[in-house]
Amino acid sequence: MQKKKESQTDIIISMAGINKSFPLEMGGEQQVLFDITFDVHAGEFVAIMGPSGSGKSTCMNIIGALDTATSGTYKLYGTDISNFSSDELAMVRNEHIGFVFQNFNLLSKRTVLDNVMLPLMYRGMSMDERRRRGREMLQRVGLERFESYLPSQLSGGMRQRVAIARALAGDPKLILADEPTGALDSKMGHEILQFFKQLNHDMGITIVMITHEFDIAKYASRLIHIYDGRVNYDGPIPSSEAVLVKSETSPKPKGRKK
Repeated sequence: MQKKKESQTDIIISMAGINKSFPLEMGGEQQVLFDITFDVHAGEFVAIMGPSGSGKSTCMNIIGALDTATSGTYKLYGTDISNFSSDELAMVRNEHIGFVFQNFNLLSKRTVLDNVMLPLMYRGMSMDERRRRGREMLQRVGLERFESYLPSQLSGGMRQRVAIARALAGDPKLILADEPTGALDSKMGHEILQFFKQLNHDMGITIVMITHEFDIAKYASRLIHIYDGRVNYDGPIPSSEAVLVKSETSPKPKGRKK
């Protein structure tokens, strides 16, 4: 899978008719996603929002090549990865997507610099190149003075910036952020979200952010709302969350391709 240089009109993510079911212990299966269909273009900042149990996390796992759909087509950078093997999906994750998780997912006994360099080890980079790249990313997030610290010695906001530096280390054009402020207080959360906006605006990085809070989603420029496993709304950030609540009671819509 090769990632070409994209323009603002290029489609990075294309989901068409995505359905996902899980087997039940007593037999049969439970469907959690229904005909999910949308595109994400280069340079967008998209929030995927939904209540607990809505299917947004399952959708995120498919976007992030952490899981595959039961049916439908998922193209990343124009390549259909719907039927990729687990090894191929691992390569996609390492080379094409930067991940930022709610609980940081940092190795507690490794230094800040080691954590940032870790994804680069799987690319066959020399140690000198990994160190150079890791330090460059720490400088970008304002933590170059803390490269020898352990994660436990940092605040929550600083740890999330380390996670962002790690996500940026592989030079992805797509960052997938899963509830990135969930473990932070409101002040630190605001700082992280402003940093995401800066990455999106200044560097043109495409960001897909998963959240269950409308106040968090408002930092994005587009909202995809998922309810009961279906795309309930897809468009600009509405003026009020009431628009989403009202549409939840409407007849079940199909995902709108954008």
